[in-house]
Amino acid sequence: MATACQEPPPLIQDLKVTVHDTSLVFPSGHIPREPFFLSNIDKVLNFDVQTIHFFPAHPEFHPDRVAEALRAALAKILVHYEFLSGRLKLDAATGRLEIDSNSEGVGFTVASSECCLDDIGDLVFPNPAFERLVTKSLDSLPPDNQPLCIIQVTSFACGGFAMGTSTNHATFDGLSFKMFLQNLAALAADKPLVVDPCNDRRLLAARSPPCVSFPHPELLKLDVPKGQDSSRPIVFNDASEDLDFKIFKLSPNDIACLKERAAKDASGPGSSYPKARVTSFNVVTAHIWRCKALSSCADIDDGSSKSRASTLLYAVDIRPRLEPPLPRGYAGNAVLTAYATATPGELEEWPLGRLVEMVTEGAGRMTDDYARSAIDWGEVNVGFPHGEVLVSSWWRLGFADVEYPWGRPRYSCPLVYHRKDIILLFPDMITAASQNGGDGVSVLVALPGPEMAKFQSLFHKLLAGDHH
Repeated sequence: MATACQEPPPLIQDLKVTVHDTSLVFPSGHIPREPFFLSNIDKVLNFDVQTIHFFPAHPEFHPDRVAEALRAALAKILVHYEFLSGRLKLDAATGRLEIDSNSEGVGFTVASSECCLDDIGDLVFPNPAFERLVTKSLDSLPPDNQPLCIIQVTSFACGGFAMGTSTNHATFDGLSFKMFLQNLAALAADKPLVVDPCNDRRLLAARSPPCVSFPHPELLKLDVPKGQDSSRPIVFNDASEDLDFKIFKLSPNDIACLKERAAKDASGPGSSYPKARVTSFNVVTAHIWRCKALSSCADIDDGSSKSRASTLLYAVDIRPRLEPPLPRGYAGNAVLTAYATATPGELEEWPLGRLVEMVTEGAGRMTDDYARSAIDWGEVNVGFPHGEVLVSSWWRLGFADVEYPWGRPRYSCPLVYHRKDIILLFPDMITAASQNGGDGVSVLVALPGPEMAKFQSLFHKLLAGDHH
């Protein structure tokens, strides 16, 4: 039934990458130098995110030509995204993180690998060696003067290539980054922008005075002494625990079965879960939440590990939920964290339809009022989202749908870091053989060994419908 979890394929250990050139690209036109306001959502996301886009060889676009086209397109696009060529700084008077739009440029690296694209193996399987395909910082610049975006083009021996990007999360969320890539691809093809970016982050400014009108159990308040730099949140406690990591694949058929089961729970005669929205994301997230909460319960339970609270977190795009909605081209972070809380005991007992209803309700809570309250919370407090597990979905962002002059990527993926409180969803490779079945999902889980064994067994047992 379920696609078994994937053991790592033999991963190539060394991509044999040589860096040939690293430089700065500057905007091709004038950008007024002024402080650029960051919203309370942007400012807690002051860390870098890396993505890699793999392309097969193209007869008209040798990787050198691709690098030239990208460099030229970057210089042009920086005029439209005036914040991107600036630098992060703290405003001394307010202590707020902002961007100095000083046009000091973004990074651009050209590299080559002795490998062929086909030597790398399964692109879906996160490979630590992919680190070499991304430039995370420029050695020529001091740590406090790093670009907000660095792009690396690495050519492979077969003529294929990878575009690795490192961007500070304060600049983009997944949706606005996809729009940035669509615009970059359009400029590289000498076409007009696909979407005009809206750079006004004040659309998500806190109200004055701030009004926190809801409880926010999804947010954890930090006690930061006044004057201490809180611009680098300790969002991620990188405990140096030994973690196993595995990929669990859900085929379109697996997802259809989960949906069918949840729909039966939700719409049966006298159903008590009328609010459940049975979507692929909701059923997969409910399934993962149950497995994660139960995998961390003690084997011999005195009842305490099943009666604690387990909080699930997941991102919700607030663009269409605000009144008025944000412009389609809003270029900053417009996602907030929705939550659902239950005890492992309840998660074990309840049918899937009830869990799907809880995930539905978490997103449904995200109204204009609630979103504004969460933003105002960030004005009054220093803190960040906090729960037992965050489901971070790259599944439907569609990075692989971006049409460059040299075609679409064969695959696009995040450069993965393993954290036991973050579970990543990302798309499966869409191959010609599975045109209709391209909507499966890969679930990346990192857990200590004993918990992983439990998670794996629960994942398959619950997928097969064996609830107890």
